[in-house]
Amino acid sequence: MRLTSWLFGASAIVLACAGCTQPAPTVTPAPTATPIPPIALVRTTGGNVTASANVAPAQSANLALPAAGRVAEVFVAVGDSVPAGAPLVRLDTAAAEIALTQARAAYFRAQAQLAELQADPVAAQVAAAQAQVAAAQARLAQLTDPPRPADIAAAEAELAAAQAAYQALFAEPDEGARISALAALANARAAVQQAQAAFNEVKWRNDAGALPQSRQLQEATNNLEAAQARYDALFADPTAAAIAAASARIAQAKATLDRLQAPATAAQLAEAQAQVDAALAQLATLTDGARSETVAVAAGAVAEARAAVQRAEQSLADLTLRAPFSGVVTAVNVAAGEFVMAGTPVATLAALDTLRIETVDLSERDIAFVSVGQPARVLIEPLAVTLPGRVARIAPQPSTIGGDVVYTVWIDLDEQPPALRWGMSAEVTIGE
Repeated sequence: MRLTSWLFGASAIVLACAGCTQPAPTVTPAPTATPIPPIALVRTTGGNVTASANVAPAQSANLALPAAGRVAEVFVAVGDSVPAGAPLVRLDTAAAEIALTQARAAYFRAQAQLAELQADPVAAQVAAAQAQVAAAQARLAQLTDPPRPADIAAAEAELAAAQAAYQALFAEPDEGARISALAALANARAAVQQAQAAFNEVKWRNDAGALPQSRQLQEATNNLEAAQARYDALFADPTAAAIAAASARIAQAKATLDRLQAPATAAQLAEAQAQVDAALAQLATLTDGARSETVAVAAGAVAEARAAVQRAEQSLADLTLRAPFSGVVTAVNVAAGEFVMAGTPVATLAALDTLRIETVDLSERDIAFVSVGQPARVLIEPLAVTLPGRVARIAPQPSTIGGDVVYTVWIDLDEQPPALRWGMSAEVTIGE
């Protein structure tokens, strides 16, 4: 085993030394890229590029509403010219208007709450809060402090007086009061008779109503009615209101006496202390101002309410379809009373004052020889006229027609004859 280990170590040393004597590899420089010269496009058949085309407006759109609903009004008809922003179709807005009113009301409430937190307290508000603190502390003191004997005596006296007043309502009048009231009634009747006799002597005069006898008769009559009322009151049953008031007085007096004689319960003490704490907190809010966190929360509520108003306004605006640009209405697909879904085209608008030519079959073999700005000749087949123009735009993406790859090219006309119409067929020749 020792021989084997020695041979293995010797072999490793030999290999390491062989590696040390090996020459360094040669670095081959990377080849330099040679630019490829542009390949000139050469037509093998010669001539200009030709293609079939159609007349189309420079700007057109199929318009749809972003919201669903029932059509309330259609403002335009096919052929109408409208400016940008003109209303075209309006959906029913009743629900959206209610939602906007509610959002605005919530916004106003949030603003009012924030303003109340930020405003300085009014002196009357501070005074009222101080009064509430004093009342709550007095209530707590009544429950915690032992009652004074004088307070108990006063409560007992008030209860006795209330009970006596209640019993007096049902008591018969004493004989002295009855005789006094009867005498007053008799005297009042005699006074009326005397005044009536004096008035009878002068009542034939035209100015009898202004004479002293007339005034005396009226005063005597009033005194008689008052005396009769006092006499009747002695024997009349007490009214329900008088009984209720007397009963309430007894209940209040008894409650006051019970409170003074019985110790307060733990629940009553806790309630009284809570009222004191609440009154002190309200006073501190008025005098120290609202906490910054409370103001920040209120400000956030205002911002959220403002955003809700903006969303409601946008929802209401989305129910009216307006023209995005000036043009002519070429199609109206709805009528009042119909229900439309969001995104369904309801009208088509086109700028017919600026028409251009769109190729329909310009082959991929010819598109490489077309560039923006090239002159073109356009044969309008229905009108049998040839018009000059220039290539305005080339589609960057092809389409396929019957297996052939074609590109759309737009050509602006140098002049537009009045008889030119959207959809007319044309033949285009591009080149010098």
